[in-house]
Amino acid sequence: MEYVIRLGDAPIDLAVIERHLQDLDPAAVLDLDAQSGCLRRSTSALAVELLMALAQAGHRVTPDTIERLPSVCCGGCSG
Repeated sequence: MEYVIRLGDAPIDLAVIERHLQDLDPAAVLDLDAQSGCLRRSTSALAVELLMALAQAGHRVTPDTIERLPSVCCGGCSG
C-alpha cells in the first residue's frame, strides 16, 4: 500500500521516523517530497500502525493526515 503523510510544519528527522517505521515493515520505502513536505510510504503496514509508529517517533498525527493512495500494482510481480 502507498500512503501520503502530511506532518505539517514540524521539523522532520527522517532517520528517526524511518527507524520506527522499519520495525513495522523492513522492506518498506520512505521518502520526503521536498516540494510539499509530505512523507511518502510504500508498505504492507496499515494506517493505524503508521499512526502508532509516527507517534513513537515524536509525530502525533491524526487519521486524516494519512492518505492511502489507490494501488498501482498490476499483479505481474507476484501474481
